[in-house]
Amino acid sequence: MALNHEATIREWQEAMEAGRTTSRELTLLFLQRIAQYDKQGAAINAISEINPDALHIAEALDRERTGKGSRGPLHGIPVLLKDNIATKDQMHTTAGSLALADSYASADSFVASKLREAGAVILGKTNLTEWANYMSEHMPNGYSSRGGQVRNPYGPGVFDVGGSSSGSGAAIAAGFAVVAVGTETSGSILNPSFRNSLVGIKPTVGLISRRGIIPISTSQDTAGPMARCVEDAAILLGVLAGCDELDPVTGKSVGLAHSDYRPYLDASGLKGARIGIVRSRYLDKYEEEEKALYEAAVAQLKQAGATLVDPVSIPSEHVEWGPNVLLHEFKSGVNAYLKTLPASYPIRTLADVIAFNREHPEQALRFGQVLLERSNATSGTLTEAAYLNQRAFDLEMSREKGIDAVLREHDLDCLLFPGSEGYGIAARAGYPSVAVPAGYTSTGKPFGVVFTGTAFSEPTLIRSAYAYEQASRLRVPPRLG
Repeated sequence: MALNHEATIREWQEAMEAGRTTSRELTLLFLQRIAQYDKQGAAINAISEINPDALHIAEALDRERTGKGSRGPLHGIPVLLKDNIATKDQMHTTAGSLALADSYASADSFVASKLREAGAVILGKTNLTEWANYMSEHMPNGYSSRGGQVRNPYGPGVFDVGGSSSGSGAAIAAGFAVVAVGTETSGSILNPSFRNSLVGIKPTVGLISRRGIIPISTSQDTAGPMARCVEDAAILLGVLAGCDELDPVTGKSVGLAHSDYRPYLDASGLKGARIGIVRSRYLDKYEEEEKALYEAAVAQLKQAGATLVDPVSIPSEHVEWGPNVLLHEFKSGVNAYLKTLPASYPIRTLADVIAFNREHPEQALRFGQVLLERSNATSGTLTEAAYLNQRAFDLEMSREKGIDAVLREHDLDCLLFPGSEGYGIAARAGYPSVAVPAGYTSTGKPFGVVFTGTAFSEPTLIRSAYAYEQASRLRVPPRLG
């Protein structure tokens, strides 16, 4: 078997179809790599749990391929899921919380069921920032009480791993699976993607069902792909997208979602594209070397044929965003999720989680739980004026007076942000973004850029991101051993 852990979905499928390898061999390859580098060696600590049925599933899919043929591009491909995405199997779903460490989901999430239908091998669950980084104001990216600290494969213990889908990001960067699924409320796919030199797609809210995902915000939550290349991320997005009658938000995607985003993988896709270059305060926080990498990315876009409007100003970019949407939605969402757990499980409400943590302070409250407590102090009914006014404000400022305004003013296809700095405004709008590797500093620290557009503009963003990736080809795997 000539292929290694860096091979793409397409390359693995070609090898399996030709009989050069099998899903079983592929699954074993990643299990052995996890054994070598996750809890020992580089000690990335990205994996919270391995699916005990993974090899059995792979073997069954190999037999199916032989007898009936392939189901599609994910047939036999090992995939990792962030540990807030429910799976009805022998794995737990915990959000990194000790309060949920012994809990099993009552049903598959929509995401898990779509992966199973596509013939993917759900290899395991990934560690994350506890409660998707909505527990404490001081919790480090990648830390959870259940799983400990995830480390960045490009600089374990040196570089920030990003959050909250830190385990998904570190695992794919380290070569622990072909692709992974993360979740984002505000930056939780994009941030670990650029910090781990990955492609991350944060879709339009409504493109992928939220059912069965431990939530923060009904307004902003979405799952999304994390991969080593745009093509793999696009393949995974097509599998996950679709309408779910049990999640009303997906009704918005009817006629706008695609089951296959590969037709938008156009290496010449930047020719004629109009892209707004975002600078202002979004660039100010970065080091000089990172700013230079952003300038190199901008130059690459121009060389590839894009028409740049440089710079552009987002009308609402200096707005102070308030905390009230997440603060109020978290309680109602978490309580609704906990209600779906088997009746025998003792943790039924956010108040129960808080009480459990107080009873186990040394293990569960290393960084406190101030956000849990603040959210629990709300009514949980979403009736407060502070919440309703903030939600209306966020929508207006992020959409009509934000992203849509600048796109319309300059007739743009999309915006380019440095790092993951545009995540806040796009998250509040519920709009899509695609992160792509854009090089490294002299210390080896990864940097990335993010393409952002209006609702359901995934085809445009994938086209632009793929063309940039193919023109630049900047990603380099980390050295773990």
